[in-house]
Formats: sequence, structure tokens, C-alpha cells
Amino acid sequence: MNTPARKLRFTKMHGAGNDFIVLNGIDQDLSEITREQWKHLAHRQFGIGADQILLVEKATRPDADFRYRIFNADGGEVEQCGNGSRCFVRFVLDQGLSNKNPLRVEVAHTVLTLKSHPDGKIEVDMGAPIFEHSLIPFKADGLSSKQEFHEMLYALPINHPATHDDWIGVLSMGNPHAVQVVGDIDSAPVLEEGPSIESHPAFPKRVNAGYMQILNRNEIELRVFERGAGETLACGTGACAAVVSGIRRGMLDSPVKVHTRGGDLEIAWGGMVDGIAEPVIMTGRAVTVFEGETDYPTS
Repeated sequence: MNTPARKLRFTKMHGAGNDFIVLNGIDQDLSEITREQWKHLAHRQFGIGADQILLVEKATRPDADFRYRIFNADGGEVEQCGNGSRCFVRFVLDQGLSNKNPLRVEVAHTVLTLKSHPDGKIEVDMGAPIFEHSLIPFKADGLSSKQEFHEMLYALPINHPATHDDWIGVLSMGNPHAVQVVGDIDSAPVLEEGPSIESHPAFPKRVNAGYMQILNRNEIELRVFERGAGETLACGTGACAAVVSGIRRGMLDSPVKVHTRGGDLEIAWGGMVDGIAEPVIMTGRAVTVFEGETDYPTS
């Protein structure tokens, strides 16, 4: 017996090469899609193919215009996606769902402010970075540590020979990040180390592993092994986390141009003011690739 299927309207988009399936959950009912079905849609051979899926829904709180949810390629739901936030704005404006500018959008734990510029770039207020271990979450018990300027760094034992200074800075941009500095981005062991860092027991909810090469005080190159997606061409929250960590280590000055394998992002952070972290501002482009309709199995 053939598996019944339903029609699904979608838009394929990317932000600096980080690609997404964007779905209108306001005009079509997608409430019963399972983790396995999300995974099928994101599969690059058997589905549409994407790093992540973005689901646009009606807001559930009065201080937001919309809500959007994020599903990784493995079907799991996650808290935040910087490049996806820019694609969200472009989608909402292009689809005529709103003409407001800026927009306020509800994600897992906060409300983001997003603004479209006349040159087509999208500016996202990503909120303040989080350093409190219980909120990242991060368990530092038993790990060696050292202070570097304002940043506490940790040595993370993994099953891979160290080929560089692998001390990590740890923070959350709504999702957890472990950031390390490398001398050469092309030879960084992203694929070799990334899976071990992602699933290290020090991170109860797993972590995104970032590798940055500092070119000068206002410019870096970055690769990220993303939680639940593997290495992607770009990671917006990873770019924010890398810049924040670099500034706290005394290596960078805001604003910073971040070169990813999929394109460039600009990240600005005002640091700490009276002990309180300023919000991180990310600016970059969002591109619609194509729109379509597909069948997906209902069971």
C-alpha cells in the first residue's frame, strides 16, 4: 500500500550559503509534522534539502509580530538561527505577510528585532550574549581553565590529537557555542573534531563548534560545525559568538567582518556596560532561491 502524502508549499532561501526551507505555517496547517518528516524534507537526496527548516507562525505573545521555529537537518528543534532570522524577514516581506519595518519576531526564549535596509541587507538585533554556565548550558567541572583578558578559556578533552591552541571560549547566543582560535582556517580540523565537541558531556544540550582565524582586529575567517547539521557554509549565531569571544579575549574590535565559506557578515558588539552585556547586531543578505510544492508522507 502506498503511503498517503500531502502537498506542502515551500520557499528555498539562503543567508551566506546557509540554506533553508521556509514554510508558511499561517496559511497551511503544519502542526502535526513529526521529527522524521522534518528530517525527510531536509534530506539532500530524498527531500528538498537544507541545513535547517524555518516555520513561520502567528505570534503567541503581544510584543511580537510573528513567531518562527527552527528545525535542524536531523529533525530536532533548536532555539536560534542568525542566518535564518534574516531569511525570515525577507520571506515575510516578499510574501506580503507584513509591511512593518522593523519586525519583532518570537523565537524559543526571546523576541528579536529585525530590520530591512534599502540596499537589501537585513540587520538583526540578536540580543545579548549569555555567559552564565547554567544558561548555556555548560559544565566546567574537572576542566582546565585559564583567563585571557576578559574571557575564561577551557581545555576540552576530545578523541583527536591537538593540532593547534584548542582552548575554547564558551557562550550562548540563544544556542550554545564553543569557539577556538586557529592559525589556518583551511587546515582546521572542523570535520575531525567537530562531532566530538558537539556531543561532549560538558554540553548537556550539545554545542556548535566554531573555528576562527583572526586576519586583523576587524576581520576574521570562520568555520562552524553546527549542532544537528554538521559543517555549514555559514552560521549567523556562530559568527556572533566568535566575534564576542574574540573581543573578550582582547583580539578584536567592533565591528568585525566575518568571512564564511558562503559569504560575509558584519557583526557589531558594544561589550559590557556596567556589568551588563550589550546586544549583538548582525547584518547580511538573505536570498530567495526558488519556490515550489512537494509531497511529504503523512505517516
